[in-house]
Amino acid sequence: MTATMKPIQMVDLVGQYEKIQEEVDRAILDVVRSSAFINGPEVKDFEQELAAYLGVKHAIGCANGTDALQIAMMALDLQPGDEVITPSFTFVATVEVVALLGLKPIFAEVLPGTFNMDPDDVRRKITPRTKAIVPVHLFGQTADMGAMMAIAREHGLKVIEDNCQAVGSDYTLPDGSVRKAGTIGDIGTTSFFPSKNLGCYGDGGAIFTNDDELAKRLRQVCNHGSEVRYYHDVVGVNSRLDSIQAAVLRIKLRHLDAYIQARQAAAAAYDEAFAQVPQLRIPERDPKSTHVFHQYTLRVLDGRRDALREHLQQAGIPAMIYYPVPLHLQKAYEGYGIRRGDLPVTEELMEQVLSLPMSTELDHEQLAHITGTVKAFFQ
Repeated sequence: MTATMKPIQMVDLVGQYEKIQEEVDRAILDVVRSSAFINGPEVKDFEQELAAYLGVKHAIGCANGTDALQIAMMALDLQPGDEVITPSFTFVATVEVVALLGLKPIFAEVLPGTFNMDPDDVRRKITPRTKAIVPVHLFGQTADMGAMMAIAREHGLKVIEDNCQAVGSDYTLPDGSVRKAGTIGDIGTTSFFPSKNLGCYGDGGAIFTNDDELAKRLRQVCNHGSEVRYYHDVVGVNSRLDSIQAAVLRIKLRHLDAYIQARQAAAAAYDEAFAQVPQLRIPERDPKSTHVFHQYTLRVLDGRRDALREHLQQAGIPAMIYYPVPLHLQKAYEGYGIRRGDLPVTEELMEQVLSLPMSTELDHEQLAHITGTVKAFFQ
């Protein structure tokens, strides 16, 4: 590590901001001057621009990614006791909203290479009470949506895509058509948490659909169940994307493809460095999906993950474990009839996964320091 090298961050939001500072500052000031803080023109323009980028008919802003998932389930009129199949190897929000609505989460296994939900296990978990599947596009790669949609059609199920980590990923369907992650199922959801590939400067989220009637209902649920002010047709929530966040997101959306390319270049450097290290497994790429690398997550074998993390921290390199305890082993969800040992792949991954720094601002010197430090640990 040289004296001139920038400190390494998991996500360098300061460095990213400095490159777009003039655009962002002007956009925020314009919103303040207009005082159109809620549902202002910036929100409507961002929704239209995001829909155009994704190639979907409707993009609906909301307050955060967790709300997006809850609103999706409310709009589909899922009822208490209905079963929703989702992975255990994910952030808690995916299952949190299922439980909050009185639905029953059914935890499915993931694939050891891509970390995404295993379609074969999804099929095994279907019962007469199953009403929806929630595939999570984990770490930046689209789940096997061709298989998920086939299962859903066969059993008459709804599909809600948790796309909080893979905005911009492309997926090739069995018919050869290419769709963006989040636009394939009945509803797609995302988060604009600041560390996301497309992140704002606070909380924010969005919901996507190609169904006009469903879009109308989603907008109602977001707005207290109301389409006309003071007239409430369904039970709703208060979940809105504010105009300042929309203004920031409009700017960052214009840079999103360049951000993705920078992340993919960093991932390629990691791949090349680690491909011949026998104790490491680099992230597997599904040939049907592009990977936008919200995280670059290694599997560290032989029980050496925690020691490697400590080695990196001593060298000034942050590394994170996503996720150290899968949801089926969390105290809050222990009442859903699944025990340790029921998801062996998920439980093995929780002992192996380690995510390295990944951001648009990683430079060659930083990457060389990270890769050199990791390789030195195993020599």
